[in-house]
Amino acid sequence: MSTVAEHRQPWRLSPQGQVWFDIVLATGLLLPALAMPFTEAGWTGFAVSVGQLAPLYWRRRHPVVVFAVVAGSSAAQALLLDTPLWSQVAFPVAVYSVARFSHTRAGLAALATGIAGAFVASYVWLLGFDQLIPSAFTSYVLFITAIVVTAWALGTLGRIRRAYVDALVERGEQIRREAAQEIALAASDERARIAREMHDVVAHGLSMIVVQADGARYAAERDPAVATETLETIAATGRASLTEMRHTLGLLRSGGDLELRPQPGIADLAGIVVGDDIDATLPDPATTAPDGVALTAYRIVQEALTNVRKHAGPDVRVRVVVAVDDEATVLVEDDGRGAAVTAAGGGLGLLGMRERVQAHGGTLEAGPRAGGGWRVAARLPL
Repeated sequence: MSTVAEHRQPWRLSPQGQVWFDIVLATGLLLPALAMPFTEAGWTGFAVSVGQLAPLYWRRRHPVVVFAVVAGSSAAQALLLDTPLWSQVAFPVAVYSVARFSHTRAGLAALATGIAGAFVASYVWLLGFDQLIPSAFTSYVLFITAIVVTAWALGTLGRIRRAYVDALVERGEQIRREAAQEIALAASDERARIAREMHDVVAHGLSMIVVQADGARYAAERDPAVATETLETIAATGRASLTEMRHTLGLLRSGGDLELRPQPGIADLAGIVVGDDIDATLPDPATTAPDGVALTAYRIVQEALTNVRKHAGPDVRVRVVVAVDDEATVLVEDDGRGAAVTAAGGGLGLLGMRERVQAHGGTLEAGPRAGGGWRVAARLPL
């Protein structure tokens, strides 16, 4: 069933759609310039127009370079021609592209260049038309500046909105993962409580059986009939305990077969170190290790990768190295930004890893990595 959040996802062009949009835009603007050689601007105007419009094919991938080429061609127009050209529409498009697809400082630099260009273009055009008067000059400057500022503002708003939406999507995914983890932890705690209750029930039943069996042994020497009654009581107590135990085990099984599978180990590591952002070096799946050590190594890798996905941020590379020789060694390190977050909060995950390692007489090192990121290294004696 789809959720409300899925229905409200903002519409976006796919990567292929973005490429085709840029091709159609640049081609649509470039076609009228083909007639430039047959106008007063001649081949000089055609060369300037191509220099202004052709770079728009790459405006999304290289916005700063495209703006620089367009601005340079516009400066050449001011030197070579004294009339406006159709291709000047490329300048506000380039300003928008810088503000939309680059960073804030580049957008402000493009805005400043555009405002300066408004003064130069107004002066050159009015001088060419022999109409260089203050009122006309002011009107031209304000009109061109308004176009440039509008293009910059639209691009900046688009960039801010995209960053905001991406942050919301990332936050939503993090909340979803944390909710799933909390549900799993709650289920695990409930199963542990049920297991403790089962232990109490079975222990009580066995204690009753032991007491009654001792009594029957002493009574058998004097009155065999009493021993027979006691044995019947023992059998009834045993059956009641088994019934209660089956009922409790039924509650444990109600959560699905996943919890009844064998505990993971060395051979299961390949199932969690998946993804293009993870470089993994793992031992042969047939490598043998004590069950407790193998499970601890698996849990360390699992918890470390969970911390990377929660705290390290986007575009993170992770390296996982697990080896089993005279001892089992585990190394998980990333180049993300999670060092400050994890170090500040401590984290129950790190505490749990440390307790597991110490239970096997091993050592665990967890902390910031040289050059940025986080590093977890553990040694477990076999």
